[in-house]
Amino acid sequence: MKPEFFNRSAITRQLWTFRREFVWVGIFSLIANVLMLTPTIYMLQVYGRVMKSGSELTLLMVTLFLLFFYGVMAFAEWIRSRLLVRVGVRLDEALNSLVFNASFEAYLKRTRHNVVEAFSDLTNIRQFLTANGMIAFFDTPWTPVYIAVIFLLSPFLGWLSIAFAVIQLGLTWQTHRLSTKEIEKSAEAGNESYRFVQSKLRNIEPVHAMGMAGNFRVRWFKMHDASLVKAESSLERQHRQQAFAKFIRYSMQSLTLGAGALMVIQGKMAAGSMIAANVLMSKALQPLDLVVATWKPFVQSRVAFLRLEKLLDEFPERQVGVTHQDPLGEVRLEGLSAIADGRETPILHDLDVVFPAGRVAVVIGPSGSGKSTLARCIVGVWQSRKGRVLIDGEPIESWDRMQLGPHIGYLPQDIELFDGSIAENIARFAEVDPKKVIEAAKRTGIHEMILRFPRGYDTQIGEAGGMLSGGQKQRLGLARAMYGNPAIIVLDEPNANLDDAGERSLLDAVIDLRKTGKTVILITHRPSVLGTADLLVVMHAGKIIHCGPRDQVLAAMRPVSAQPVISEA
Repeated sequence: MKPEFFNRSAITRQLWTFRREFVWVGIFSLIANVLMLTPTIYMLQVYGRVMKSGSELTLLMVTLFLLFFYGVMAFAEWIRSRLLVRVGVRLDEALNSLVFNASFEAYLKRTRHNVVEAFSDLTNIRQFLTANGMIAFFDTPWTPVYIAVIFLLSPFLGWLSIAFAVIQLGLTWQTHRLSTKEIEKSAEAGNESYRFVQSKLRNIEPVHAMGMAGNFRVRWFKMHDASLVKAESSLERQHRQQAFAKFIRYSMQSLTLGAGALMVIQGKMAAGSMIAANVLMSKALQPLDLVVATWKPFVQSRVAFLRLEKLLDEFPERQVGVTHQDPLGEVRLEGLSAIADGRETPILHDLDVVFPAGRVAVVIGPSGSGKSTLARCIVGVWQSRKGRVLIDGEPIESWDRMQLGPHIGYLPQDIELFDGSIAENIARFAEVDPKKVIEAAKRTGIHEMILRFPRGYDTQIGEAGGMLSGGQKQRLGLARAMYGNPAIIVLDEPNANLDDAGERSLLDAVIDLRKTGKTVILITHRPSVLGTADLLVVMHAGKIIHCGPRDQVLAAMRPVSAQPVISEA
């Protein structure tokens, strides 16, 4: 039966699957540690038998046995190290997909989790499993065995070794009590400083243009200095503890040798037993000393483990959605409300509306009325909401995103392109279908523009599309949204950066999509696109105040104000 501890999180459950490997690591640790007695036995044989008999043949045979057992010990240590490396790699392979998906969900929901840190946490755990700290964990239980052998050589030295082991354990506990919190605080301060810089680099152009770098530098200096103070304090304490541990270890080894010499002088022990006891004492305390030396990596991996455990607990692996028939394109909102952290009133209030399949719906309204949030809810990226979003009558959460994704085209207000070629960006980084890529580019009127680039569709656009203008990015984003003729296309301010030619291409594309039975939901401030609308939706303060056929809505709005609503927007 699996222990209750291993049911608490995805990481512990995954670790439980490697129990056989850990058992074998324990078995090979047993072999390696038993054979650690080889030099002691060899020393006793040389002093007790070879030196007395003067037999060269006996010395040869004892030495051959020594080399054989050394070889077996080295093989056992190599095998257990290889097993731990294998466990680390397989644990990474088992968790990397979960960590990626959880980080994706955490970023999508704008949580406080540092999604980049999650991958370094997984690396820290894997590295700890393959480092000396894990070896010390398997070697420490053998300390009593070495002490028991010392007892066989001399009870007095046995009790002395117990006293030294207790001192070493006390030192380890003191290290844990004094260092753990400081190491955690130092690491968190450093991460906070790193996150501050990372967040500002995302908007480097306005920071540079408006001379804000100096102001941010002053703030970063304060955070960085605070992290340095904590790091310095933590490292000083660790170095003091390590220096004291080294003093204790060397003193105990020398005192053991001195106590053995006293026993030899008193005729209570042979010289060979004295040296053997000293070697055994060194072996007995070595794992405990290694624990002290590797305490910082242990604390860091422990913190990483707890962070990952929390992340995977909050964002578990999604169940694969139900496989539906390919969507026709009807979008229905039932009692939809959208909320945001730190905001008392909802962004959207109980919206009920149907966007029929194969129709063009235009959403207008003043800034801050919730239009972009509505778009995010329709495509399923706004997580904090109530009510239902239905695609062909099925809740959007029930769809397998990998199945639904190719049938949705989305152009957000803030266009995000990715480092890669033009063709890869249009094809959404799936396997590039040249026919579909060119069709999407022609539909948005950028085919000729792309051919003028040095390498055409294979041109690398750089990180975030840095080599493109705002209008080129928008048209490339439009082509990506229309790639593969998706059933539902949601466009948020698609003409914000377009010139007259680009807007004509957009209008032609929308009309063509309607002819082919696609559902287009277009959010805009410009009146030029109203001519393409079948359905007109007017929003204000998160509510729909008008909804219906375009001409009816415009007629209903005229008596309310002398100015058309589109100019208010």
